[in-house]
Amino acid sequence: MKESAFLMTPHRPKDIVIILLLGALSVVTPFAVDMYLPAFSHIARDFGTTTSIVSFSLSTYFIGFGLGQILYGPLLDRFGRKCPLYFGLVLYILASIGCGTAHGIHSFIALRFLQAIGGCAAQVASIAMVRDFFPAKESARIFSLLFLMIGVSPLLAPTVGSALMSALSWHWIFFLLGLTATAILLAVFFLLPEGHTPDHTVSLMPKPILTVFFAIVRRPQFLTYALAGAFSFAGLFAYVAGSPIIFMDGFHLSTRAFGMVFATLTGGFIGGSQINVILLRRISSRQIFLYALSAQVLLGAIFFAGVQTHLFGFAATLVMFFLFLSCIGLTYPNAAAIALGPFTKETGSASALLGFLQMGVGSLVSTGIGLLGVAAIVSLIAGSALCSLLILLVGKRHISSLVIRDENEVPVLH
Repeated sequence: MKESAFLMTPHRPKDIVIILLLGALSVVTPFAVDMYLPAFSHIARDFGTTTSIVSFSLSTYFIGFGLGQILYGPLLDRFGRKCPLYFGLVLYILASIGCGTAHGIHSFIALRFLQAIGGCAAQVASIAMVRDFFPAKESARIFSLLFLMIGVSPLLAPTVGSALMSALSWHWIFFLLGLTATAILLAVFFLLPEGHTPDHTVSLMPKPILTVFFAIVRRPQFLTYALAGAFSFAGLFAYVAGSPIIFMDGFHLSTRAFGMVFATLTGGFIGGSQINVILLRRISSRQIFLYALSAQVLLGAIFFAGVQTHLFGFAATLVMFFLFLSCIGLTYPNAAAIALGPFTKETGSASALLGFLQMGVGSLVSTGIGLLGVAAIVSLIAGSALCSLLILLVGKRHISSLVIRDENEVPVLH
């Protein structure tokens, strides 16, 4: 097995610095998504449109984020991690400034697409570098630690966005996003080592790239857990895209109250990801994923039934969202770790394809909310969880063993 430039266990000070930097890269997109949510109504008013139309800027971001990962995957394998990362962060910074100075909803949505193309470099690189810097057996734990940092975003971002909007205007939200990305860019340049030696044998021509992606997709382990994880994680996209409509339009919360509710509910996601770290000491990623996903499906069904029968008010809605997000905090770290387990040389491309599937499914769900409105939110949440479980049950039949870095195999019991 070919070793990466750095293969470490997360116990030394250098490891902690690297985890913090990977966490900073991981929160670039969550901050871009969460910080402007309280500003939906203000943006709609300034552009003379509706909050549902403004939500398309969220869907557009997800679409751009998914497509961009296909671009960055081969670049990260060919040129190393840092050069493509620099390009992406610079594009993100410029697009953020553009969003803050946009004069119409159409240009705003287009700039959000470019912002996503830039921001996705940070996400793909951080996922790939988990495999560069840490042993495969540590992947699920490192992903959970990164999710803890990602979870800080919904705790801080809406509150910061509300404060900026109150003190200045929603435009400054995007100026701050650009400034934050600039600080991350400088930290990466000076503090983050290059985790992957550039491989100039990796072709950037369309046919070889598609051949590599096709080979990755043909691995039943990758396809099953990447798709199942994507549909499970789509519940988070539905929550993010639908929460301003549910709580601000439906329950008439103020922007400040919405920020508090959003942060509280995200505690479920954070809690789930950290419980996962504890559970991994006793049971496998495969078992945690199956059990948490089954609970997610059950909660989705209860949530759907409660909404359809008009039994769930504000308090019940909070509880159901909290529990549902807790399950996602358990499912996705394990799905990602298992999906990427077989890969070494193609880690960048596999990470990109994993992110593409995640964002592709998530963008479909969030676009559905923009088209169908508030009535579809809970239906999409419950339906995506059920799709995830069905994919897992069908896909497991085609996996004879779970492979970790192509050398250790874990038997799968059906």
